[in-house]
Amino acid sequence: MNGPGASAGLEAAFTAMVGGFVVEAELGVAPGEIVAVLGPNGAGKSTLLATIAGHLSPRTGFVRVGARELARRRTDGSLLEVPLERRRVGLLGQQPLLFPHLSALENVSFGPRAQGGHAAAARRTAMRWLEQVGLADLAARRPAELSGGQQQRVAIARAFAARPELLLLDEPFTSLDVQTAAGMRRLVATLPAEERIPTLLVTHDPLDAIVLAHRAAILHDGRIVQQGTFADLARQRGSFSAMLARQVA
Repeated sequence: MNGPGASAGLEAAFTAMVGGFVVEAELGVAPGEIVAVLGPNGAGKSTLLATIAGHLSPRTGFVRVGARELARRRTDGSLLEVPLERRRVGLLGQQPLLFPHLSALENVSFGPRAQGGHAAAARRTAMRWLEQVGLADLAARRPAELSGGQQQRVAIARAFAARPELLLLDEPFTSLDVQTAAGMRRLVATLPAEERIPTLLVTHDPLDAIVLAHRAAILHDGRIVQQGTFADLARQRGSFSAMLARQVA
């Protein structure tokens, strides 16, 4: 990957609020590293991800990729924030959210085109990524003509074709069948490292975290209460640490 900032890491330290619920987080992700965020329902995982993605503004603190600040709340209360379309953050959730009227190739080429690339070059980039996810022969099909797993693979290709500086994964395997999810995990396990993209994986499944991530952060009641390698976390106290210990054993 040759995009600007592609080898930069994520640094985030902020508080954010939804309703009366406050999330306070401090974490970093190195280039090519996958860090899992684990926690029970209601722990604040979605709020954490929304703040880093730019869908929610921080009340205090900052989100930074390399030297580029995506958001910062200044001491006077004013907000410095990069618009969503200029953040270069790839977000993949449970649903692929493809454009239904566009083919797979057109969906994947949308990012390069939106960044000002020529149509022919964008199509070449899109086809290269469809080949990466094993869907080059289905490039002309629209989402309704693809299975759920195929649509999710198109969404992965679309995310990488846009040359993200940061990749955010929000429970991306939840809606997939076992076989399709296994293929998706293989892609997620290899592509961020090959492309040197810092990746944050939000999940409630400790097994996904162990299989895919290098480190984990455990979120509880809006706070990151533990961080470290899985071996370190398995030796610590806490309900999720106990679950990790069972998975590691």
